[in-house]
Amino acid sequence: MTSSSASSVSSALAPYGWDDAWADEFSPYATEGLLPGRVIRVDRGQCDVVTADGVLRADTAFVTPHDPLRVVCTGDWVAVEPGGNPRYVRAYLPRRTAFVRSTSSKRSEGQILAANVDHAIVAVSLAVELDLGRIERFLALAWESGAQPVVVLTKADLVPDAVTLSHLVQDVETSAPGVPVVPVSARDGDGLDVVAAIVGGGTSVLLGQSGAGKSTLANALLGEDVMTVQAARDVDGKGRHTTTTRNLLALPGGGVLIDTPGLRGVGLWDAETGVGQVFSEIEDLAERCRFHDCAHEAEPGCAVLAAVDSGELPERRLHSYRKLLRENQRIVAKTDARLRAEIRKDWKRKGAIGRAAMEAKRGPHWRS
Repeated sequence: MTSSSASSVSSALAPYGWDDAWADEFSPYATEGLLPGRVIRVDRGQCDVVTADGVLRADTAFVTPHDPLRVVCTGDWVAVEPGGNPRYVRAYLPRRTAFVRSTSSKRSEGQILAANVDHAIVAVSLAVELDLGRIERFLALAWESGAQPVVVLTKADLVPDAVTLSHLVQDVETSAPGVPVVPVSARDGDGLDVVAAIVGGGTSVLLGQSGAGKSTLANALLGEDVMTVQAARDVDGKGRHTTTTRNLLALPGGGVLIDTPGLRGVGLWDAETGVGQVFSEIEDLAERCRFHDCAHEAEPGCAVLAAVDSGELPERRLHSYRKLLRENQRIVAKTDARLRAEIRKDWKRKGAIGRAAMEAKRGPHWRS
């Protein structure tokens, strides 16, 4: 690639996140005459790739392995053939970050939703009752991806007063340590400047359930009605599915946004580090427990249980922490034989302790 062509590529792709580091990663493919581009949409083995020559349609057959985490996805930087019918993607560049969830299939596969993301925007509707456990689940996946999570509370105009809104924000902040929480009204424009400043640098992925107001928020950030929006149902205030594919869109104020379909299920996928980040106050308390392997259930000298008793730690947070850790352990165990053996060993150990405690309670002569 000549210096002039490299400059042309940089100029054309910079709005989509191209930088010198990506250019260095791509250099081996440039010598083969391949074009750099970013995947803006994937659909059934085909993808749309934005390049210096415009948006090209390409086939992903050459880079579709059996591993579902290595398929081409929205946000990938790829090396694509300059011509051909069909035109093929030949490779994708190593991902800086990847947002992955587990699928609902019995094979316990992971599904990659977006790649090379800097911010994970979790959209939560204030038109319905807050589900703090679901927010924590989204945040665990976001932290695990390597992106910085942000919670955007949409439809803030439906909250009756400022005091109630402040309390809702505080509830979410308690469940999201280290995460910005921004109430937004796309209708009134409140809070949009804060979100625009966050997404203006780098790549952001927009996540949430159907009806969370993601498409409305995306349109507000884009300054035009690009994404289809449907009204919420009167019966429960929930919206309907409008986005059906993951689309990468350049924002007028800088940065790019990946809008995603509403997620009914948000299963963890090897997200122990992310869970620990979401419940960082519990991890900090655990360091003061008497036993280093304390399960925070009934052990003496447990600092976590002491914090619950004193009111320092909400009991709901501890229940949610346990639930997500157990779920993550089950997912990992399905693909890790060593961990499965450790879990079985732990079950046997706990069972033996329980039996010993029961026998001690009954006394030495209970069998006779």
